[in-house]
Amino acid sequence: MSASPAIPTVVKLGGSCLDDLDGTWWDDLARHGRERPLVLVHGWSKPLKRLDARYSEPSAILRDRYGNQSRWTTPEVIDDIKTVSAVLAEDVLARLESRGITAERLLGSDGLVGAGEGERWWWREKQLVELENLVGPITGVDPAPLKNLQPGHAYLVTPLARNAAGQEVNTDADRAAAAIAGATGASDLVLVTDVGHLLIDDQPVRRISAEDAAAFRDKGAKGGMRKKLRAAGEALEHGVERVVIGSAAVSDLLAGSTGTLITKAPGGAATSGADA
Repeated sequence: MSASPAIPTVVKLGGSCLDDLDGTWWDDLARHGRERPLVLVHGWSKPLKRLDARYSEPSAILRDRYGNQSRWTTPEVIDDIKTVSAVLAEDVLARLESRGITAERLLGSDGLVGAGEGERWWWREKQLVELENLVGPITGVDPAPLKNLQPGHAYLVTPLARNAAGQEVNTDADRAAAAIAGATGASDLVLVTDVGHLLIDDQPVRRISAEDAAAFRDKGAKGGMRKKLRAAGEALEHGVERVVIGSAAVSDLLAGSTGTLITKAPGGAATSGADA
């Protein structure tokens, strides 16, 4: 499927897989970026854990009264996210620029991503307690800071946000990528992760409708994949044509030769790798 050169491709780079993306992966991304504008949204889970062992402890993760998990984010955690993200950004921008793609970093909290009021009640030691957790749901994206969306140029977005009180808050990177894709008119959202496919009943799924993906998300998906499926649904609702989840090169994922493709097409059971 062809698209206008002005329409960006949004790629979420999972924090757990960045170390595994070799030179050929970046070569492929650069080839794609010469044809389409790129907006990359990065995670930071592994770099944050390397910075300080306390980020690997169970106490670093909170669960709210609805069962949703979130990193316990204080102003100090925001500072540490910025620290590891700056190092990560230096590496990513250098990889792109050495391949002929100009690139710049943008904090989502610098006018790009807005957030709402976050949950205040969290489980701690089997009790619900009120905590200030600097995490907020995304309420909107203003694409104005992305002033140079053109082939040959890439933005790397650190998915922090700014709430109505002016506080800088943490947001989910997958859902931030989905919101940015919708706001920029992207036709494609690629969620690059450390797993090759969505698995249902331990079988790889090559193609699935948004409706079926949402049904599986609510009854069978766990952890990070549950968030990715929610992000995929939100992106499609915001006008993105297709979402691909996988661990391969972006061109291969977009070509449908690997990974899991999610579209808004109604009906149709999930297609396994064996049947595709």
